[in-house]
Amino acid sequence: MEKTVGNNTVTYIVNKLRSAGCVFAEEEAQILVSEAQSLEDLLKKVEWRADGFPLEYVIGWAQFCGLRIEVERGVFVPRQRTQFLVQQAQELACSGDIVVDLCCGSGAIGAALAAARGEIMLYSSDIDPIAVRCARRNVTKFGGQVFEGDLYKALPQWMKGHINILVANVPYVPTKAIELLPLEARLYEPHLALNGGEDGLNILRRVVTEAPYWLAPGGHLLIETSERQAPQSFEIFTNIGLTTKIVRDVEWDATVVIGTHTSFV
Repeated sequence: MEKTVGNNTVTYIVNKLRSAGCVFAEEEAQILVSEAQSLEDLLKKVEWRADGFPLEYVIGWAQFCGLRIEVERGVFVPRQRTQFLVQQAQELACSGDIVVDLCCGSGAIGAALAAARGEIMLYSSDIDPIAVRCARRNVTKFGGQVFEGDLYKALPQWMKGHINILVANVPYVPTKAIELLPLEARLYEPHLALNGGEDGLNILRRVVTEAPYWLAPGGHLLIETSERQAPQSFEIFTNIGLTTKIVRDVEWDATVVIGTHTSFV
């Protein structure tokens, strides 16, 4: 409804968002205007955003790897840094590969991989019913399937020893650090998708420990972590027998640990 919104209204929205602490108030105002169905709808969306709701919840989608990923309240919002994880997985994936996205949240990683690589067999899973419902809207359009359950328990047994690419953006925020996150994350996003335990690596350990049983020979496990946690994550990978490396992108402040399964369990 851009054509029907005057400059005064846009200025009002920008000022309201800026006073609420939105760093990119001008850009967000334009997005809200473009997504609103009516002036009433626009003002309602502005109020939600000013109250601290993540922009992605307000408009119903997040931009990720060139895709519009549908999101809803209660699902983890895909971070731009996670595009680096997608890039790393994309470089390793081949046509026909079985690709699994654990802790899939909205399904953004799997959807982006399927969009980029085309002919892969994509399976995603999450323990949260809200995430599963949301992921199905994003993943099935690329021919993927979504399972609900706790990590590997969600996967069919036939996958054991056959997964070529296993990606996981696991929760990795230490429990006590959650209170230091931006307000919109700690108030509105599910703590289940953020809380990685005392050192932030509890879920990572569980994923890595079982990975050799699920990966095909030569298969790869890729997990996003923080730069600070990378050395300990590297040790967890190598202790389980994976050939491991750490890759990092400074611009995105993104760190990914990659482990390759070079032998049978």
